Amino acid sequence: MTLIDKLKWVRTALYVPAINARALEKARGLDVDMLIIDLEDSVPVDSKSDARAAAVAEVAKGFPGKLVAIRLNGLDSPELAADIEAAERSLADCFVLPKVEAATDLDPVVARLPNPVLAMIEGPAGIYNARDIAAHAAVAGLIAGVNDICADMGIRPGPNREGLELALQSIVLAAAAAGKPAFDGVNNKLDDMGGLETECLQGRCYGFTGKTLIHPNQVAIANAAFGPTDDEVAEAEALIAASTGGAQRHKGKMIESMHVEEARRTIERARHAIGS
Repeated sequence: MTLIDKLKWVRTALYVPAINARALEKARGLDVDMLIIDLEDSVPVDSKSDARAAAVAEVAKGFPGKLVAIRLNGLDSPELAADIEAAERSLADCFVLPKVEAATDLDPVVARLPNPVLAMIEGPAGIYNARDIAAHAAVAGLIAGVNDICADMGIRPGPNREGLELALQSIVLAAAAAGKPAFDGVNNKLDDMGGLETECLQGRCYGFTGKTLIHPNQVAIANAAFGPTDDEVAEAEALIAASTGGAQRHKGKMIESMHVEEARRTIERARHAIGS
């Protein structure tokens, strides 16, 4: 199974600061599909070197049952060269690159990385160029950087993220055109679990593969929202069992081969969920 195939089963991707040893140890026991060990925003400038060493060491120790990514500093950051040197020594499954604005910007970086990257789309240029970025051979998927999108574009999203719809759906569309996964951005409201659930269900509706998270308390809600429910799995199994090939009526709906394939994907997604 390729990395892209594995990423398509990821419901939840939790950012963890590389310098927070306690959080990294706790993450080993979390029901989260992927960890993103962060060298960027969550790490103070004077701790970058320690963070790099910690990230390499923690990944080497392993996170059983989880994909592991390391988020590097931005393409214009003076820290990036040292990040790449650390990445070359790491066993991470992939690397997250912030603020990617053009596919050509990736070439000098990915040439030195041992594994593919998830490109963060975080501003208007990245949104416009998302299709080319997603199509890049070294890109395994896209991540929506909603905080930076809002800041760069002056968007003040409403309760249902009104104002962000075009940006979010552009990212999903670009990833889908390349046959790669796309991950929804983080939710900063740590005490609003109802709002998180609404946002997760919206992201799934838009076509995002999963959700990026910033706190362990968000994992269960996002897992439930982006994974099939028991009812959805049962319905998928019933549809497959009823199918005789071609178009036919099933429980008041017209179904054909595409619906059978969708049902099979639903069952596969449930099978690949952690703990199943």
